Amino acid sequence: MPYLTLAATDSLTPFLLCAGVVAAVMLLWDTIEVGRNDAANLINAVFGARVLTRRAAVMVAAAGVILGACASEGVIETARKGIFDPKMLTLEQAISVYIAVYIVDTIMLYAYSAYGMPVSTTATLVFSLLGASLSMRIGGIVDWGVAGKIIGAIFLSIFITGVVAFFVQRAVRGAVRDRAQNLSVALVHGGWIGGGMLAALCYFMLVKGMRHTEFVSDLNEKLKSSEIGTVIIVIALWTAFAIAIHALLVLFGKKAARNLFPVLAVIGTFAMAFSFGQNDLANAASPGLAIYNLIDHRAEGVVAATDQPLPMLALLGCGVFMALGMTTTNAQRVTSAAVHAGSMAHTVRLWAPRWCHKVARFFLRFRGRQPVLAPLPTTTAEGKTKHYDVLRACVILAVSACVIATASGFKLPVSTTYVAFAAVIATGMADRILQRGDAELKTARTVWVVFSWLSAAVLAAVGAALVCQMVYLLSWPGMFIAIAVNLALRHVVKKRSDAHETRVRQEARERAHPELYVEETEG
Repeated sequence: MPYLTLAATDSLTPFLLCAGVVAAVMLLWDTIEVGRNDAANLINAVFGARVLTRRAAVMVAAAGVILGACASEGVIETARKGIFDPKMLTLEQAISVYIAVYIVDTIMLYAYSAYGMPVSTTATLVFSLLGASLSMRIGGIVDWGVAGKIIGAIFLSIFITGVVAFFVQRAVRGAVRDRAQNLSVALVHGGWIGGGMLAALCYFMLVKGMRHTEFVSDLNEKLKSSEIGTVIIVIALWTAFAIAIHALLVLFGKKAARNLFPVLAVIGTFAMAFSFGQNDLANAASPGLAIYNLIDHRAEGVVAATDQPLPMLALLGCGVFMALGMTTTNAQRVTSAAVHAGSMAHTVRLWAPRWCHKVARFFLRFRGRQPVLAPLPTTTAEGKTKHYDVLRACVILAVSACVIATASGFKLPVSTTYVAFAAVIATGMADRILQRGDAELKTARTVWVVFSWLSAAVLAAVGAALVCQMVYLLSWPGMFIAIAVNLALRHVVKKRSDAHETRVRQEARERAHPELYVEETEG
């Protein structure tokens, strides 16, 4: 890391020297893994609606991620020293905790991504830190108030996202139905829907999400001293955007109606990516930056090391590597699986264990017989299925971005994965997509994803505790043993996940065209 100059490098012990090298490599590695897995959360809506190609969607999201990363320091502070108190540990113990978190997180994120499974990078970070720090010292090391606050915020964000997304989707679907690009419908409803989305993004992204920046902080102070309330500000923004949208529809007619919701979806993608970069960079950057501060300021003690500010250049660099992770093959698998899980199409390409299918059949008994509100799936000129319509994509992105930005404003690392998945499923329930096609498979996949999230927390805590003890007790050889195990597991996961992906694709083709495979079998 070029921004740090290790004082008296020749006096470093082998443990500290190896820790510095491992921290640099693992920081970049983990940043890529976070981008690889959470890419689905950023682009699944706009890609699933075929508003943009995957490449174009990644480019838009990458710009938002990099800018958001530059505003992530508040969340990183909570992640690197808010969950546990490194001042209660020796230098070697504190470094062992952060190294263990990296080694466990990188293999977990890679494994989940390889199987197309979204996993909470926030939850893996939090529970890895808890497991590793508790293995070093049981009593008093963990700030259970902060840890509980973060875990509570994660679950509260899921609930809020699900409820808000359901009711917003039901409201806009009831007004627009499947006529989102009809001029007469857009003239009546485009203003209040688009204006409300843009007003919410402005308020939650800037006033809430960026409230710790100097400009927004000064603006908030002025608003507090004035008689203008929050409700009035939001209504004023809503009205201004609604008038502007209506004027554009009047001026440009059908062309504006066709492009209104696609443009809003692209704006939502950028906002979601900005929120992600601002919040989830902490999951990748905080352990590595903490290690470097500990080594660089080792003579001053752990207290001084953990109080060092984080350079903007380091945050920007991490944002770039996170964006690179979004371009990988495994990121495409996560995107595809996330899109199919909330698809309004009849046949989807997913997999879930048999016990999840049994649970799904139980829940589907209570789904009722109401008509499906989502429009029938259509295809693009290239024959690609539109898994969402653009109206639903806008709701998913707007609600998710607002929730994550608000959490960032409170310096709380919440799960982009949980929030985005909750928005996808809640809007799907509002559209009653489970009345159509592979409903059992979609529900089973949802059960499997939620179960995997919970099991990931346990695996992260236990794995980090074991690795932390190995690194601390065996010193630098322990680091390399743990990394070797990580790489071996990575090799096994790659082989098995590639075979699994081939089977899932084949099963989807057989369900979509059973007559072809029946004929082949009989022949």
